[in-house]
Amino acid sequence: MRVFLCEKPSQGKDIARVLGAGQRGNGCYSGAGVVVTWCIGHLVEAVPPESYGEQYKRWAIEQLPILPERWRVEPKVATAAQLKVVQQHVAKAGELVIATDADREGEMIAREIIDLCGYRGPIQRLWLSALNDASIRKALRALKPSAETLPLYFSALARSRADWLIGMNLSRLFTLLGRQAGYTGVLSVGRVQTPTLKLVVDRDREIARFVSVPYWAVGVLLSHDGQSFTANWKPPEGSADAADRCLQQPVTQQAADRIRAACDAQVVSVGTERVREAPPLPFDLGTLQEVCSRQLGLDVQETLDIAQALYETHKATTYPRSDSRYLPESMLAEVPAVLDALLATDPCLRPLIGQLDRNQRSRAWNDGKVTAHHGIISTLEPANLSAMNDKERAVYRLIRAHYLAQFLPHHEFDRTVAQLASGGQSLVAVGKQIVVIGWRQVLATPEPDAADGEEAQRSQVLPPLASGSRCGVEHVELKGLKTLPPKPYTQGELVKAMKGVAKLVDDPRLRQKLKETTGIGTEATRASTITGLLERGYLLRKGRAIRASDAAFTLIDAVPAAIADPGMTAIWEQALDMIEAGQMTLDTFIAKQSAWVAQLVQQHRGAMLSIALPPSPRCPQCGAPMRQRTGKSGAFWSCRCYPDCKGTLPLESSASKREAPRKQRTVPKAT
Repeated sequence: MRVFLCEKPSQGKDIARVLGAGQRGNGCYSGAGVVVTWCIGHLVEAVPPESYGEQYKRWAIEQLPILPERWRVEPKVATAAQLKVVQQHVAKAGELVIATDADREGEMIAREIIDLCGYRGPIQRLWLSALNDASIRKALRALKPSAETLPLYFSALARSRADWLIGMNLSRLFTLLGRQAGYTGVLSVGRVQTPTLKLVVDRDREIARFVSVPYWAVGVLLSHDGQSFTANWKPPEGSADAADRCLQQPVTQQAADRIRAACDAQVVSVGTERVREAPPLPFDLGTLQEVCSRQLGLDVQETLDIAQALYETHKATTYPRSDSRYLPESMLAEVPAVLDALLATDPCLRPLIGQLDRNQRSRAWNDGKVTAHHGIISTLEPANLSAMNDKERAVYRLIRAHYLAQFLPHHEFDRTVAQLASGGQSLVAVGKQIVVIGWRQVLATPEPDAADGEEAQRSQVLPPLASGSRCGVEHVELKGLKTLPPKPYTQGELVKAMKGVAKLVDDPRLRQKLKETTGIGTEATRASTITGLLERGYLLRKGRAIRASDAAFTLIDAVPAAIADPGMTAIWEQALDMIEAGQMTLDTFIAKQSAWVAQLVQQHRGAMLSIALPPSPRCPQCGAPMRQRTGKSGAFWSCRCYPDCKGTLPLESSASKREAPRKQRTVPKAT
């Protein structure tokens, strides 16, 4: 009997339909010589420390580090019944096909069950990029040998065990040290979550330390041949900073007065450059989360959930957890089918699709840059737009537009820069004239790289100007401005920072080792990392922005730099990639992680932390001191007399914590 092991029931239903296995059973579908069964995510999980020994039920520094000699897993209570169903079918299998999601975690979900069952028969791998019928049939005709994807399992197992080693040992270590220093909360440490948190803490401290500097500018409204346009004054050398901002008000005032007195301006030079912009690539998950956060205001987890629904429920888009924005060249043959499916899905696209060059090959088609997955695009079969909710349709249209853009011309415009002189002062005017709208007709929203006023000036159409032309001065505005602090992270921008962490690493040796594509976490895990930090109260939502809580500052100040260093975490992520590529063994990686954890424990055993304790407010009901607790909506202050007194207060970050760490009360420092 051939058994297909899927990741979830909906996936099993889709594959069973194509296989003709239409008889529904308990946790399975069956047909002639075939059974399709499924997990419900991970059916087993790593056991907690106390399962390795009763002594670990009590948190004690002398018991650390906890380094399992033989790793153990146990069935999840909530899905134990389905595990029994899967075990029964695997025991009868003459051949097994892994049909879980085509990524590290999907491989691990299946392989941990196979190991638990002791299955030793032949194994093949179904590698799906979409769940529509045509894609499933194509994948069934091209099953991969088991050995080809086995390294994915080792990589996922390495990630899981490393997370356990760091999370279980260092959370206990620093929570216990924190208690010695008077901190009553739990200091939760994670291989990915802690350096992610440090990105936000560092940004918030940068904002808190920022000192605004006043500067001045002059805007000039000019006219030529009956057309008005805007120019900006250029500060003379010696009066501007590195960003060409004038910091001397008298110099700016004098310039404005001279331009007003001159009444006109003469064109010194005019230069025009034709700019051609290629269409943006299809989405990977991280870029989709970033764009949806900025344009649609969606949380990164919400974007992932929607992308998963478009893939799994609506069969409208391909596999969402992709880390590639490129498409395999073999898929060029499917272009007509995809475009026909898009037209059948939305007949309103007919005028646009009629303009497409179906033979155009954009930079997106590149076998050399496709990873295990390709960019997220529309599938080969029509979808039902009416079955999608508003948010799903919005995300679907973004994905669709990035695919359609590949078959439209480059966006072309003429950028004109005019240098002018007025009253002995230098002015510059910039204009933009669109020549070919190209792909911008489906992706019209410009990237927000400047303030609205600056964007409007760059997009203005200049009148015909030539060297020596004279322009009238209609209005001169002296502007008093201030430098602005960095903006807080949004969830989408934090995902972008996690992906491009190499740019944020100060250590030149680490930066040199890091690939530009290596970041913190993976496409599949970044959303859950951010969500976990929000649920634990380490991150707080402030509108669309996210800020670090007092507990976050306490944690980052407490742990050694090596734990919170994004560069170090990205180096470990590279090691996981090496395991996946067969360049490092699982045992070697875990041995290095264990040694590193043991070294940190040894360094800090018996020490006390110098922790900047967040001030404890008084209960508004009884006046007793309050302590931090974590509920469904995150962290908050709770009365120490609970449950006798149920007074609570929201947890708000104090300004002092957002500044660089300062010495508080004197306690022995960690070595």
